[in-house]
Amino acid sequence: MITFLISVCLLVLGYIFYGRYVEKVYGPDHTRVTPAVAKNDGIDFIPMSSWKIFLIQLLNIAGTGPIFGAIAGAMFGPSAFIWIVVGCIFAGAVHDYLSGMLSLNHSGAGLPDIIGKYLGNSAKNVMLTISVVLLLLVGAVFVYSPATILSNMTAPALSGIRPQMVTMIWVAIVIIYYIVATLVPIDKIIGKIYPLFAVALLFMAFSLFVCLLIKWPTSIPEVWDGLQNRNPAGGTLFPCLFISIACGAISGFHATQSPLMARCIKKEHLGRPIFYGAMITEGLIALVWAAVASYYFYGGGIAEFGDKAINPATGAAFRDGPSIVTVVCKSWLGVAGSILALLGVVIAPITSGDTALRSARLIVADAVNLNQKPLRNRLIICIPVFLITGAILWYSIADADGFNIIWRYFGWANQALSCFTLWALTAFLWKKRKGYKYFITLIPAVFMTSVCMTYISTAKIGFNLPVPWTAGIALVVAAVCLGTFFSLIAIKKRK
Repeated sequence: MITFLISVCLLVLGYIFYGRYVEKVYGPDHTRVTPAVAKNDGIDFIPMSSWKIFLIQLLNIAGTGPIFGAIAGAMFGPSAFIWIVVGCIFAGAVHDYLSGMLSLNHSGAGLPDIIGKYLGNSAKNVMLTISVVLLLLVGAVFVYSPATILSNMTAPALSGIRPQMVTMIWVAIVIIYYIVATLVPIDKIIGKIYPLFAVALLFMAFSLFVCLLIKWPTSIPEVWDGLQNRNPAGGTLFPCLFISIACGAISGFHATQSPLMARCIKKEHLGRPIFYGAMITEGLIALVWAAVASYYFYGGGIAEFGDKAINPATGAAFRDGPSIVTVVCKSWLGVAGSILALLGVVIAPITSGDTALRSARLIVADAVNLNQKPLRNRLIICIPVFLITGAILWYSIADADGFNIIWRYFGWANQALSCFTLWALTAFLWKKRKGYKYFITLIPAVFMTSVCMTYISTAKIGFNLPVPWTAGIALVVAAVCLGTFFSLIAIKKRK
């Protein structure tokens, strides 16, 4: 518990001090006219109040990420707390703030356009492909997972219908909602109900935080108990921990969502509380769930919930993320907890899924220069987007291991996207002659590139190289990244 509380304090201090420093490095201009005002089209560019934008941004970037990711990360031990804190303050929040502000200052441009401006057209084309693929994977994943949970909840009442058919019915319902939410103006559904869902998500996290303080569980491993990997069956500490805890520390998906809100902000100085602040808030949610999961795995599973706790010898968990959310919320928060659990495992992924597909529509529209105000133009892009999403869903359902395969590729692509974004931000800071302040993005860029390259090199879904090569691969990748970056700087200076 001491590690957990120190981590909470550090995240708050990180927002106050480091967040202010990053804001100073960027230098927002509150007198500049924002895209929400200059390009107000009543569809995607609409000025909204800052508190509403903050809550929508939080819900868009969060989904189930800070919940399920933190639960998976907690299996590795107290290292999860360190990564959430360090990752949020020095990588994730910087990534979200600067990418959001660049979109704000480039007429609400999507991520591929920003990448192209600072890394060149080749990088833009790669990013365009990765971004759209990632967003379609997010859409598919966040149709299948809530539909499956809803199917399990309603199957007893629909005993006359085959379970697989019940799942397909819920898939169809979620997809219909996605189509509507993707097409209508952003203030009609997202602007009205998402802030309420975000408040419920925050209330759930705060309630569990209070429960932790009251119970004060001593079974949660502290940092000084050792940072060894406590989940051998879940992969190596590096890089698996840094892939498992994505949204709670740093996530490339966030950079695809920030332009949605960059098109609604009235003044530039609101960027820090909205972009940097939303990421820190997500980190706080992740810390709460990492603490709850640690208690569950290392003591509470048997003692309080009557379940088998994690097996320290094998690292095998006997419950998945949604099940842990459900059992903990019901036990600690009663009826209200059941409702909040439903929010956490069903509504939150749905809200992230529809904004992901909305982002896909906007990115494709920017790429082909198609005005999105006419409904006909929105349909031209949405129809193929949903057909491809449907094909991915079909594979998830038809193949026994389809969903797990898609999820693993989604996890890697998500972090690979953050690498591209961080390198573009580093190029921006260098080109703007910010001195050596580009190190605020260079260091995270090198680290995350090492994580992604090492993971895809040693994972079974990648090149499946021997695990003992992990450290060597990471060091080589870091050296190549730094050498290439400083060589390019030297060449640019000579020109």
